[in-house]
Amino acid sequence: MADDLFDRGPQDRARVNINEDYERRWWSEKFRVQPEVLDAAVESVGTSVKDVAKVLGKAPQT
Repeated sequence: MADDLFDRGPQDRARVNINEDYERRWWSEKFRVQPEVLDAAVESVGTSVKDVAKVLGKAPQT
């Protein structure tokens, strides 16, 4: 169980899950891209955050 009840980010931060709306929004904001762009990146390279970051050409914003 998470200690921070206010952190509504994804359960697994090593994987980009576009199947849950809140995670899709969260990752879109972190990568600063439109959700459709995120979807295309995940479909192209899979769910690894590192691979998605490479294809998008940017690291997730903290």
